[in-house]
This record gives sequence, C-alpha cells and structure tokens, in this order.
Amino acid sequence: MLLLQCGISTPVVCILPKDEKGVRFPYPALFFQSMAIKKIIQIGHPALKAQNNKISSYNNPILKRLVKDLTDAMIAGDLIGVAAPQIAKNYTVFVTQPRKTKLRTGIGDKLRVYINPAIIEFSSEKSIIFEGCGSVLNGQLFGPVSRPKEIVIEAYDLQGKKFRLRCDGILARVIQHEYDHLSGIEFLEKISDYKQIMNSDFYRKNIRKSKNQIEASKINIVEFEFI
Repeated sequence: MLLLQCGISTPVVCILPKDEKGVRFPYPALFFQSMAIKKIIQIGHPALKAQNNKISSYNNPILKRLVKDLTDAMIAGDLIGVAAPQIAKNYTVFVTQPRKTKLRTGIGDKLRVYINPAIIEFSSEKSIIFEGCGSVLNGQLFGPVSRPKEIVIEAYDLQGKKFRLRCDGILARVIQHEYDHLSGIEFLEKISDYKQIMNSDFYRKNIRKSKNQIEASKINIVEFEFI
C-alpha cells in the first residue's frame, strides 16, 4: 500500500499492482512506465533489420506482455498490424486487426495473433494496394505494392495451438506486410512504381476511397482452422 498526495489535500490510498514476477512496483513512476505504450521505431533503427528469434515457450507472462504491447501500439498508432521488431523486440510475432481507421475504410477483421508464422501458399493472382507503415515516417508515406491476392498462413496462438488461415483482401495484405518485417523487409523495398509515392493527405483524398483500392482490399475469404 502506498499513500499518494496527488496534489490534493487528502492522501489517496493506492494499491500498486504486481509485476510479472509477483513483486509490487515500489514506486508509481515505475508502474506507469511499465504500462506506457511502446513506441513504433522508424526505418534506420537496427532492430528492424536484426534477426528475429522464434518463440519456444507459449502461454507465459512475457509473451502475453509482448502481444499486449503490440496490440496497444497498433491501436495507439491507428495501424492495422504491428510486428515485434517494430517495437524493438526481435521475435517472430505479429498482430493484425484490419478495421476502419483515419486512413482505412471498409469491412475489417478481428484481432489476430501470429506466433512463429509461416506463409505456405501464395496465389498466382496478384493485386496492387497502396500501403503505408508505422515505421516509415510514422505511417505518413504511401506507395503501390503488388502482392499475391490470396495466401495461406500457419502460426501459433498464445496458448501454443497451431492454426491455419486462408484469406484474401486487406487481411492477406497486412499479413504479408507484417510477415516481411520478420525478415527485415520494409514495404519501400517492394513498391511497384516509385513515381506514385505520396503523403498521407494525398492518399486520403485521392486513393483511399478509389475503386481499385476498395476492390483490392475487400475481404472475401477467411477460412480458419486449428491443425
């Protein structure tokens, strides 16, 4: 128990929570620092090109904290996916949640966690979608990227259960984008036409609601199963 003055005349009783080892935080600053949202690092940071380690132990507090940090960073950054290297954690983990944001429209998908993922199938048919990235000028730069329209990915969830997901549209797109991060690849390296690079304002006004962007982003296939 800790008494906090908090700038008012009556002291406030504050029961500080415990950390992952069961030890209570001795000072409020340490607790609030631990709860802070992780910053999305920017291109040039060595963690984005470093080798990423596979997860060997599931359903543990450290992994749960990593997934929570990724999810919090994704929501706070108004992004639809974040990979562990983007918060300077070099593990083969990423999360996705295509949804309506300031820069995205259309029907999305629920929050999904991918641990030790492997994309095992790519469709021969491709589509072009303008992509951005939280690690490139904080998501303020967009460019056209051609990728397979449909994929099949296998990965593990937080409980260590292996699953297989077949999907298309923006879900397949963000999975491939985050999967590239695990290999140190940025979307800038895959832009199909560098003359069409643009800032977020131009993207929002001219591309976001264009017929091609909407059609290519539409999710028609979501087939999930545990294996």
